Amino acid sequence: MKKVFASDFDGTLYFYLAEDDRKLPAENVAKIREYQAAGHLFGLCTGRQVGGLTPFITGFVEPDFYITSSGANIVDTQFREIRKKGVDPKVADAIIKKYGTDNFRFTLDVEGDICVFKEMDYPGKYYIITGVDDCPKGLIHQVSIHTESLDDAARMAAEINAEFGDYVNAFQNVIEIDIAPKGCSKGEGVQFLREYMKHEYGDIRLYGIGDSMNDLPLIDASDVSYTFPYAPKEVQDRVTKVVPTIVEALEDSMREEV
Repeated sequence: MKKVFASDFDGTLYFYLAEDDRKLPAENVAKIREYQAAGHLFGLCTGRQVGGLTPFITGFVEPDFYITSSGANIVDTQFREIRKKGVDPKVADAIIKKYGTDNFRFTLDVEGDICVFKEMDYPGKYYIITGVDDCPKGLIHQVSIHTESLDDAARMAAEINAEFGDYVNAFQNVIEIDIAPKGCSKGEGVQFLREYMKHEYGDIRLYGIGDSMNDLPLIDASDVSYTFPYAPKEVQDRVTKVVPTIVEALEDSMREEV
């Protein structure tokens, strides 16, 4: 049985508020390489876009798969399509107009590329747009909103699900809101990947790790799940094990006999 480890990115593997040499801790990178060298698969399962990952991991981590934008865009290690879904542009436009780009920072994932409404300090490629109509061509995999507080994020996610729930799923990710096509989630993404991988590997043993509320679908879909002491209590209560870092989770996965 193949071991497959699906990891959240921010707050799990990568820490954007840390000092530069601790954003992507060297011990995390070393353990991932050890895990893959042992014949297991490691991939990312995140609310970020492909373009929101590559500037930070290239040369360090080479995932075997990318489940991005809450499961709406799934690609392999060479960024070849596995499965893609999109938000209806009219729905995306309605959500943007409801809350306003002057009030909140919006980010769109269009075919893995980042689209924003204002210039930003970012090391990778991105597009500045004025609205949905002048996005690059392709599927809008996700709309994300940066809020100022946990309360705002929780309230707005609930509002979006109530008003637009026939078309999208909105997930609170700390103070961010990730809005994916209806039916998409991190959990649905790994379940799709499990079925996809059966053709090559047969049954797999799925390990999942995350630190926030939007990781609950991933945690629930995993055979073995992990989180951290700093995660919300609801997340800690749902996992198999609480660990100090991803290093201990990878070691636990390698030790388990299947």
